[in-house]
Amino acid sequence: MFIPKEFQVTDLAEAFRFIEANSFGQLISNCEGRLFATHIPFLLSKDQTRLTGHIARLNPQGGDIDGQEVLVTLQGAHDYISPSWYVGPGVPTWNYQAVHIYGLCKLFNDPSAIEEVVDNLTNKYESSLPDPWKPEYNPSMLGAIVGVEITITDIQCKYKLSQNRSAEDRQQVIKQLVKNGSDQLAEAMQCNESS
Repeated sequence: MFIPKEFQVTDLAEAFRFIEANSFGQLISNCEGRLFATHIPFLLSKDQTRLTGHIARLNPQGGDIDGQEVLVTLQGAHDYISPSWYVGPGVPTWNYQAVHIYGLCKLFNDPSAIEEVVDNLTNKYESSLPDPWKPEYNPSMLGAIVGVEITITDIQCKYKLSQNRSAEDRQQVIKQLVKNGSDQLAEAMQCNESS
């Protein structure tokens, strides 16, 4: 990913915080001679060295992903930025937050390991619901998926939040984003202003 210096996030703790908060992404690999992407949720290991998830056993990506270097892309808040929001001259652009993770992929078929991944994903996303569902499924259903483990080799983190604009322009952008209902991006920009 191309990251101009003003948009680069080098704080790994911040990158890992972003990964935890935005863990649905794209698993990208070479499949049958062309790029292929599967959209899945990921879990970051406690020691922050691996991502895990699962794909359908029938997914062609599983045919040759084992042992490949893969790319996982995760995206946060994003929105169009109009130059009419600036005090000074400008051009149309897009503000966003993204993390790219490179790593070595390994597939696993052990039913207990797959069940652990499914249970952990379920617990992560059900825990915020008022009446969380507890995993109750026929274990044979786990045979329809294969586990994915990615050992992280590189993390690139980019927050393009108008850092190349004046403080006055950034405040104008935040006001317009709030006005347009893009609260998450406005909040990300406000947090970036205070850091």
